[in-house]
Amino acid sequence: MQLRLDQLSAHLQKAGSTLKPIYTLYGDEALLAQEAADTIRAAARAAGYTERQVHTVSGAHFDWSSLLGSASEMSLFGDRQLIEIRIPSGKPGKDGGQALQDYVTHLSPDNLTLITLPKLDWATQKASWVSMLLQAAVYIDIPLIERAALPNWIGQRLGAQGQSADRQSLEFIADRSEER
Repeated sequence: MQLRLDQLSAHLQKAGSTLKPIYTLYGDEALLAQEAADTIRAAARAAGYTERQVHTVSGAHFDWSSLLGSASEMSLFGDRQLIEIRIPSGKPGKDGGQALQDYVTHLSPDNLTLITLPKLDWATQKASWVSMLLQAAVYIDIPLIERAALPNWIGQRLGAQGQSADRQSLEFIADRSEER
C-alpha cells in the first residue's frame, strides 16, 4: 500500500493498535524522513511496541543473520518490538536483498518493522527485494521540496507553530537555505 507523506498521520490514527507489519520510507529529504519515522515510532509505542532494535546496513559486511535472528527470537519479557532497518546507501547487495526477502516472508506478529532508504535509482527499483517490500509494506515516498515550493513549505511549517512571515521574508529564508 502506497501512502503520500501527508496521509501518514491519518493512516496511523485509523490503524490504532493494529499497525501494518512493515513501513518503508524512502526519499532524500532527511528532515521529512526523520519526522515520518518519529511519527511511526510514536504510533508503535502507543500500540504497545515497547522494545526497539536498530540495524544500520553499513557496507558489504553487514551481518544479515543477526537481523534475521533478532526478528525471529522472542523478547525476553514477551514484549512487542519495533525493528528498524536503515539502509543509507539504498543498496543492500545480493546477500542483503535475499535476506530482506526472507525477512518479509517470515514476519513475526510481535514485530513492527520500519525500513528507511534513500531515493532509489532506477535499477535498484527493479530489484526483486524492492518489489517484495512494495507488496508487503506500507510504502511512503518522501518527495523532495523543490525550490519553487520552498517558501510556501516554510510558511506552512511556521503556521503549524503558530508563527507567520510575509512573502518577502519567506523568499529570503528560502534563498539562504541549503542550495537546491
